[in-house]
Amino acid sequence: MAAVALVAWPCTSAIISGSKTASGRPLLWKHRDTGCPDNRVELIKAHGDCYEFVAIFDATDPADTAAWTGFNEMGFAIMNTASYNLNNDNVPESEMDKEGVVMKLALEHCVTVDDFERLLQRLPKPLGVEANFGVIDAQGNGAYFETGNYTYKRYDLADAPDGVLTRTNYSYSGRPDEGMGYVRHENAKYLLAPHIAVGDFAPWIFTEQISRSFYHSLLGKDFTHSDAEWIVDQDFIPRRISTASIVIEGVSPEEHEPAALTTMWIALGYPPCAETFAVHVGEAGGVPEELKGTGANNHSPQCDKVRARQAEVFSIERGNGQHYLNLSKLYNKEGTGYCQQLVPKNMEMYKRENELRESKKMALILENRVW
Repeated sequence: MAAVALVAWPCTSAIISGSKTASGRPLLWKHRDTGCPDNRVELIKAHGDCYEFVAIFDATDPADTAAWTGFNEMGFAIMNTASYNLNNDNVPESEMDKEGVVMKLALEHCVTVDDFERLLQRLPKPLGVEANFGVIDAQGNGAYFETGNYTYKRYDLADAPDGVLTRTNYSYSGRPDEGMGYVRHENAKYLLAPHIAVGDFAPWIFTEQISRSFYHSLLGKDFTHSDAEWIVDQDFIPRRISTASIVIEGVSPEEHEPAALTTMWIALGYPPCAETFAVHVGEAGGVPEELKGTGANNHSPQCDKVRARQAEVFSIERGNGQHYLNLSKLYNKEGTGYCQQLVPKNMEMYKRENELRESKKMALILENRVW
């Protein structure tokens, strides 16, 4: 009998080869959905034999025991989506939901995709997981590991004919037609297709477009600019339980300074209502104060601000009101919706940060550290 976790952690994700991006750098994207709405970003300094890394954590985890997406100073990055069609065992629920623990270990100790595979092999079993782990490294490699308590199956980015891998909440190697996220998977494929065709992927396509899109593949309709006031919050990529859109932009193999050039772009909180920030490790600048757990109860001030906006979008509290989304708060004819106001500002942020990174790269080239 399959074990069922007490808390569901559904998400939408993708890994993009550098051959399909405008910059030549690979991308790792996670649109996080979770029952823990208060998220924060922290930098964990190197200690002992552990690498320095940045990651997203739950506010309810003050000891930083579980990392839910992040990258380290060696350019290794990891995220996950929950799977619901892999395990078929009697591992008790109390021993499950350890995906974040595994990802923290990976950020502390892994440099390459192969290192992560070796970590999965040597960790004691059962692992306490049922997930699709997505990883990239500074050598240009990427893969999903569809991982259960005792076994895993690896899917390499190099084998993807279009240079893109996607996962939601079922595993390709799992039991057919079980799991969750089938409509969202098709949503993602539809929204990714035009960029696959021309190879122009960039981080903003995920944080500013896909994570703010209300395209529904089963209905064959895009509600994003439909002028609808209310819609049912069902099977879109952004959902009421969405808490972040995160894109880790790695380095191309010839860029030999991953600690300086890797960037995590994050829209923290319900993504359609969120500003986007750039996060780095080490000398590159660290984590903006707004994203850290500096508020009451370990909250991020930015996440609290975005959650207040989200309350306007999901404003009906009685009956089944939580399932209804006021789309006019995000997009409207007057152009005053949160998405309409925030995306142009976020695009300016992307421009500034990219200019800073290219200046940094030029300085490294002059120092013969990048070539």
